[in-house]
Amino acid sequence: MTSKESIITGAMIILITYTLGLSLVSQAFPATQTSKTLSSTGTIETVGVGVYSDSLCNTALTSMAWGTLEPGGSQSVICYIKNEGSSATTLSLETDHWVPTAAASYLDLSWDYDNQPINSGASIPVTFTLMVDADITGITTFSFDITIVGTS
Repeated sequence: MTSKESIITGAMIILITYTLGLSLVSQAFPATQTSKTLSSTGTIETVGVGVYSDSLCNTALTSMAWGTLEPGGSQSVICYIKNEGSSATTLSLETDHWVPTAAASYLDLSWDYDNQPINSGASIPVTFTLMVDADITGITTFSFDITIVGTS
């Protein structure tokens, strides 16, 4: 069995810088309409796994385009996570380094991964969903980091 340190050292670490253009449009009033643009930049770091945009895992995922969202809305992105380690792995997801820190109170990133181990060399589709709180205020831009770790 390979040590955790050598797995991490040998693992492919993918850094993805992405720009999210989220438009948060408030409810329209008869005479006026207001809107807010909510954009994000950040990175996705992976340990022992790769993240791809295609089911054959040929194209590394370099951005997640969330599209236009309204307060209370959500958008999903499907990607494929491949176990690039030498033994079965279970995934974990973390978000951190929210800027501004208040964005973490209004935005929620989730996924549909079911905690089943992924065999070495296998890939699975995973849907990430970004949800926006209906009461979001005071945020026009934000950033946060996503970390996906494969643990054997």
